[in-house]
Amino acid sequence: MSDPAERSYLALRQRDFRLLWGAELLSGIGTQGLRVGVAWQIFELTGDPLQLGLLGLARFVPLLLLGLVGGVVADRGDRRRTLLLAQLALLATSASLAGLSATDRVTPVVIYAATALAAAFGTVAGPTRQALVPGLVPRSSLPGALAMNTLALQVGGVAGPALGGLLIAARGPAAVYLLDAVSFAVVAVALAAMRTRPFVPAVPQRGWTAVREGLAFLRATPILLGVMGLDFLATFFGAATVLMPVFAEQVLGGGPTTLGLLLAAPAAGAVVGGVAVAAIRLPDRPGRGVLIAVAAYGGFVLGFGLSTALPLSLALLAASGAADAVSMAFRHTLRALVTPDRLRGRVA
Repeated sequence: MSDPAERSYLALRQRDFRLLWGAELLSGIGTQGLRVGVAWQIFELTGDPLQLGLLGLARFVPLLLLGLVGGVVADRGDRRRTLLLAQLALLATSASLAGLSATDRVTPVVIYAATALAAAFGTVAGPTRQALVPGLVPRSSLPGALAMNTLALQVGGVAGPALGGLLIAARGPAAVYLLDAVSFAVVAVALAAMRTRPFVPAVPQRGWTAVREGLAFLRATPILLGVMGLDFLATFFGAATVLMPVFAEQVLGGGPTTLGLLLAAPAAGAVVGGVAVAAIRLPDRPGRGVLIAVAAYGGFVLGFGLSTALPLSLALLAASGAADAVSMAFRHTLRALVTPDRLRGRVA
């Protein structure tokens, strides 16, 4: 095993990181399954691709409005406790959606509202999770830990859509919403069992003072501005995945199982990309590698948009996932190594 690979898997020897990693792996399965559920249910209820586009809007608006706020919250106090509260809020959202769906009281408005709430809570959970990881492993194991985190997300991305499609076909969308709620409960239990020392900011800041400090650091660190620009582009163009039900049914002539395969394919490729990144040394000029990976991602997605054959579509989506995983791992590692601990939440 190479030295970089050893550092990746040695991170799992840290008890608290192992707890978080395992729980997040399960949570990723639940969350990706839920995304299949809401997309398929909206398309079933309305049959309108425009309504699917509104799902992307429901996710994007909270990110736009609350992204900076979530980072400030992550840097304000005990990150483990903050993440625990966010997971409980996400649990309540998914459980409510499961109950309403099981009793045939769900409407498109309810699904949009639940999606927006989940995205809002995610603006706190995401930065807090990223800021928590560097405190769980030695600095020498940090690149490997971040690669393992990316790998967990992508494994969940493979299993979640595939399992979600099967559950929808067998039991309906309520089953995947319930699975997501259970996965958040597991994360909450894992966080409660962790022994990590709480992060306490040296000088607690409030409101726009904390936001301005984060923005000033970004302006003074051009490489992070570039990384965040790529993050924004990935998030913006990644929203096109909400149209997958249209591709599954109208382009490829399939159903929920086909939808699950389409959504799982990028994550399957990303698993390969994540394993590769975990086993290699970070290049001396990772910025160039990121740009190449992003360009490859765009080319593969364009090819998918032109494909009308399921095998080719799956292959192109898998290749796009591999390219995205390489880019993501490099971006997260650069951000974690360059950013001071007190600013990790805001920069994430």
